[in-house]
Amino acid sequence: MKLKKILPQLLTLLFIVLIFGFFTMNAQDNMDTRGIEFGFGFLSKEASFDIQFSLIDYDGSHSYARAYLVGLLNTLLVAFIGIILATLLGIVIGVARLSPNYLIRKTASFYIEFFRNIPLLLQIFFWYYAALRALPTPEAATLLLGSSFMTIKGLFTPAPIWTNFDVFFKALVIAMVLIFFFSRYAKKKQEQEGKQLPTFIISLAIFMGLPLLTFLVGGVDLSFSFPVLRQMSQSSYTFDGGMGIPPELIALTLALTLYTATFIAENVRAGIQGIGIGQKEAAASIGLKPSQVLKLVIMPQALRIIIPPTTNQYLNLTKNSSLAAAIAYPDLVLVFAGTAMMQTGKAIEIVGITMATYLTISIAISLLMNWYNRRIAIKEK
Repeated sequence: MKLKKILPQLLTLLFIVLIFGFFTMNAQDNMDTRGIEFGFGFLSKEASFDIQFSLIDYDGSHSYARAYLVGLLNTLLVAFIGIILATLLGIVIGVARLSPNYLIRKTASFYIEFFRNIPLLLQIFFWYYAALRALPTPEAATLLLGSSFMTIKGLFTPAPIWTNFDVFFKALVIAMVLIFFFSRYAKKKQEQEGKQLPTFIISLAIFMGLPLLTFLVGGVDLSFSFPVLRQMSQSSYTFDGGMGIPPELIALTLALTLYTATFIAENVRAGIQGIGIGQKEAAASIGLKPSQVLKLVIMPQALRIIIPPTTNQYLNLTKNSSLAAAIAYPDLVLVFAGTAMMQTGKAIEIVGITMATYLTISIAISLLMNWYNRRIAIKEK
């Protein structure tokens, strides 16, 4: 009886091993025929190409492993920013879809239908080639907010210069830990005594107050480097100082945010509508305001419906960031699976590393969101 249950699984596993072995042997035979050696020694060799945007120090004299790290960090950057912005925008649009105000409701519906039904790649092209390419050159740029410039070469803003940043960072971490424990205490007190503490105000005070104290007693100082226009040649200008955000990053982030937010908004709408109308009416009958009903009654329960499909959208956004290669944003695909692969000819190794990297990132996001989903699940006592 046990053999009948195990046999199909063994046969399936054997089939997978045979298929994998066949393709591996076939690839090895083709590589031997062409005199191609398999290995990862190329990672320590000099890359000999530059990358226009990097979060860490890099130039052509660095190794391919360093180039891989640059591409990985650029991918994580756009994924992180995109997830945060898409979540915030999606929540606002999702709630607006259910607004009793006709104009707000229809505007939110139009936004969803418009951005959801245009291919993401076309949206990236629009923001990069149509919107940002129409901006002025550096010498013709106008001052924004007294210190920034938006040009065809990107956004140039003041760059922070820290003294004793490690002290400030430690204070920030301590503040987050204190907020975590205070939130647990406030929740426990509310469950036991029915008393609701001003969690948001106190948490905000801790989050801002403790790091600010480091400026008074911790020796922390903050100054700014401002962008200054410099003429490189007779017809070429650029900015020295400050911080430059390339147009490729801006266009990619805008497109990913606006596109993904439409699906998150629908998840939010479905989650809110999945809560029975009776609970809303009961909450309103005891004097709760509409904002309190949404915050205290609806959203805590709606999250159980919202989180699983939203996790899929986070994964889609991360993988869709690989479209950055279409506008030459130096992400992992362009830098490593593009330039590095063409220079080294190590197609199997580089494609394998790139696939494993995206798989690892996706699994990490899934594990984090699944943990959060279990944490907010309603548990019967």
